[in-house]
Amino acid sequence: MNELRAYFAGEIPGINAFLSAEADKFDGLVREVARHVLLSGGKRIRPMLTILFARALGHSKNDMLAIACAIEMLHTATLLHDDVLDQAETRRGRTSAHVAFGVTETILAGDVLLALANKLGADYDIPRLNSLLARGIMATAEGEILELAHTARPTVDRDTYLAIVIGKTARLIETACRCGAALTNRERGVEDMAGAYGLNLGIAFQLVDDALDYTISESEMGKPAGGDLREGKMTLPLILLLESLPDAESRDLLAKLKDKRLTEAEAGRIIVMIREQGLAEKTREAAQAYISEALRELDALPDSPERLVLAQAAEYVLTRRK
Repeated sequence: MNELRAYFAGEIPGINAFLSAEADKFDGLVREVARHVLLSGGKRIRPMLTILFARALGHSKNDMLAIACAIEMLHTATLLHDDVLDQAETRRGRTSAHVAFGVTETILAGDVLLALANKLGADYDIPRLNSLLARGIMATAEGEILELAHTARPTVDRDTYLAIVIGKTARLIETACRCGAALTNRERGVEDMAGAYGLNLGIAFQLVDDALDYTISESEMGKPAGGDLREGKMTLPLILLLESLPDAESRDLLAKLKDKRLTEAEAGRIIVMIREQGLAEKTREAAQAYISEALRELDALPDSPERLVLAQAAEYVLTRRK
């Protein structure tokens, strides 16, 4: 993983500087909200994927930061809105923006980030980039809507769960990869290769995230363990548990999730059961299949430092612990 770490270390300062400079241009009402979430850390996986695919495909111009950071702004806007919807109190170990600055200011900051991201893409005057950004944010919104609907009417349904994962996480990672390709190459087949890598990587990323929610401490993850359970979200570790329970117990737990009647003691017992039965580990095993698919897509790329880093990024997603 040394190449991955070195590559990220070389690029992230430029990404952060670009995001900081753009946030400083905002009106004072939303400037600090945007800075609070844009500069709170984050792995910068999405902008890095845009840069990596552009360079892997031969892009030599130094004009990638705007489109790469546009993807990060879209992602950040969804986080701001998500935390308001979920009433989350923390994000990446810090107080959530809506708690620190207010709901109105936070929603406005998210709206401004969405608008700026689209402007940054449009400034390239490459219509395909505009289309990709629009499709990416629309898919993310659809994924969030589907998750809200499924939380209100929870079922043990792996297909619905996968559709939520694809919409709320994987499509934007796919978009990041496609934008790197589209910036460099007008051949749709090349873009599809990058997109297939990103889609599979994104599914695996969310599966691992859902596993971590049940296994990592609050100090490591930046949010309480079992947060998805307490919010009534049907992620794969919980689905696996429900599938293993007798029908009556499964129906009773689903009813409690639906009606928000799950006590802290009950939530604690469920977390213990998921850990003891190794269901988070089984979720990681499911992620492995998607990582294998992502790695196969890289066979179409010429040898380069970027191809190696893309392969290591896939391995990192699978093995990450926070």
